[in-house]
Amino acid sequence: MDAGLLIARLVFGSLFAAHGGQKLFGWFGGYGLAAVGGMFESLGFRPGRFFATAAGLSEFGGGLLLALGLLGPGGPALILSVMIVAAVSVHWQNGLFATTNGIEVPLLYGTAATALAFTGPGRYSFDAMFGLTPLWIPEVTAIALGAGIAAAIVNLAARQTRVATAAWNSEIVQEDTCRSGP
Repeated sequence: MDAGLLIARLVFGSLFAAHGGQKLFGWFGGYGLAAVGGMFESLGFRPGRFFATAAGLSEFGGGLLLALGLLGPGGPALILSVMIVAAVSVHWQNGLFATTNGIEVPLLYGTAATALAFTGPGRYSFDAMFGLTPLWIPEVTAIALGAGIAAAIVNLAARQTRVATAAWNSEIVQEDTCRSGP
């Protein structure tokens, strides 16, 4: 079982860290922060560069923590948080399957992160090497994952939909018009 956990952590965590590296640094054919920030702006996450940085750091850091088996449920909680935001803001309206850009991939990533959080990192991990594994009892794991879910909800609540943005921009124009007079 420990060898299987090691393989799952290394592959899943490394790929997820690489995905974050695409956002942050433009590695592996990624677009980098400027372009990703613009995409986040178009999704209603303003300022886009801030939200792109937060997502990229969560993906990069969460993936590395998971691959290393370090800090127990911390990495999976970061991954779960980002995948909830991606599923709701990008994929939800497209159905289930990846062929239509549906929620399939973020659902799989979020589920795998949650399963690995509750399973634990296994014997071949930095947590085991440093004696941290006993800290990750199910209650602590549930709290960490709950914090990830709460962070996703906060991010989604901060999102400015087009309707809300249009109303906000309209209020600004009205205030500017009132100040400058006829």
